[in-house]
Amino acid sequence: MFWIGLGLLALLIRFLLAGKPDWIETYYSRRIFVALRSGIDVLAGLFPIPLIYPFIALLVFDVGRRKWKWLKTKMAWSERLLSGLFGILGFLGGVIFFFLFLWGYNYGRLSLESQLGLQPQALSLEELKEELDIETEKLIAGRAVFGWKDSVALTDPKLIKGMEAKLRAAVERWLSENGYPVAGEVRGRYVYPKGIFLHFGSSGLYFPFTGEGHIDAGLTILQKPYVMAHEMSHGYGFGDEGTCNFIAYVSCIHSDDPFLAYIGHLSYWRTLATNYLSYKPDEYRSFRATLPLAIQADLDAINVNLLAYPDIMPALRDAAYEAYLKSQGIEEGMKNYNRVIMLARAWRLKGKLG
Repeated sequence: MFWIGLGLLALLIRFLLAGKPDWIETYYSRRIFVALRSGIDVLAGLFPIPLIYPFIALLVFDVGRRKWKWLKTKMAWSERLLSGLFGILGFLGGVIFFFLFLWGYNYGRLSLESQLGLQPQALSLEELKEELDIETEKLIAGRAVFGWKDSVALTDPKLIKGMEAKLRAAVERWLSENGYPVAGEVRGRYVYPKGIFLHFGSSGLYFPFTGEGHIDAGLTILQKPYVMAHEMSHGYGFGDEGTCNFIAYVSCIHSDDPFLAYIGHLSYWRTLATNYLSYKPDEYRSFRATLPLAIQADLDAINVNLLAYPDIMPALRDAAYEAYLKSQGIEEGMKNYNRVIMLARAWRLKGKLG
């Protein structure tokens, strides 16, 4: 009953705060969560492995122990079923409470655009192509730093040496420069076995119960920096997927590391290209063929790697994640990831991207 009560209390607070993003921003996101973030990262920094591993192990052990005790308890079946039902409800209550308290209330904070004075708008096809052309120029300039050895993708793991610390510094710098508090040191961890996320159409996960960001170890080095920056952005208090994509983009492209900067442009370029492809497939293919062969090789390497991890139950996955995002107030569901285009365009029009 205690955990059921805490779960209901957490939901009641969320209900009462609905429509009050300024309250959530002021009292939770910039105060309570910042304090929690500092405490969580002290603990996370002590462990050489992702905390999600011992967390799941302890959870499985505890559930198994409770189930065994429940089965061995001498009571009538009606009492046993009632006890089991309350046990499940108590577990769910605890999950809801800790999810919201440790991170989930951030979904209701003030939007990034309202705090930065941006006015993101849906792009016309012409504006989408213009954005793609601009990013193509930056992509070519960024790739030139690493030479033009035709048809050879960038694969040297040395290029991402010290990546976690560099990305954390880049994300924290951008957030601080734009008025956001940063506390603690959000971790970006590799998770094994390879494909554990990719097989479900995902690349990473922020786990609120341990406060760490995770990326699939099966990603290529051409994907890892952007995905890690995205998950770190969640860790600094942002729930919106498009917002985290945007923070990952601007943090990467302003990094002092030329490889991270290139990956920032490459990842955003792929989002633009995917959208343009859906409208103009023939024009896109012709356009892609004009890119330097080295860039085409990088794009091909990403695609080949993704094909190595075919989706498992994509329809069920999409339905479940769509429902989750909408339950957190993100009305557009999975399309929210593409909000990065509108945010980046608005940021550019404000003179911040050139």
